[in-house]
Amino acid sequence: MKAQMQKGFTLIELMIVVAIIGILAAIAIPQYQTYVAKSQVSRVVAETGAVKTAIETCILDGKTADIGDPATTGNCDPQVTGSSLMADGDAWTATSLPAGTSVPSITLPATADSNTLIVAKFGNSASQAIKDAEITWTRDPSGTWKCTSTAEAKYNAPGCPAGS
Repeated sequence: MKAQMQKGFTLIELMIVVAIIGILAAIAIPQYQTYVAKSQVSRVVAETGAVKTAIETCILDGKTADIGDPATTGNCDPQVTGSSLMADGDAWTATSLPAGTSVPSITLPATADSNTLIVAKFGNSASQAIKDAEITWTRDPSGTWKCTSTAEAKYNAPGCPAGS
């Protein structure tokens, strides 16, 4: 009697492979979600940080009357574009932005000794882990910019730590 040759995999071998894949997925998916949230925080820090140059120019040119139509005397043009990760930004750009995007809220100095603020609130298509967190750039009267974040520390970029 000849012994039959085994062809294919046994059920136990297939179950072991499925278990290994399940364990790897259980570890990888949360790590991926953390990575996505960190990259989104870094993106918004960069997007809002880019606005600093235009705001600095407005302050140095004395255009601190209002944010809006740059054709109006005294108005500042922050040169911002909409981001799908931000929500609840300035209303003056709402009509010119694509649906599902927003810009940071910008507060110009009312007096020479007051701060300038650029605040970006996460929303729209931002990760659930960082929804409702904010990135805030603050310019003191001496011209120094400082970034703070309300997102969890594990998501923050090194240049924008958790605020106090």
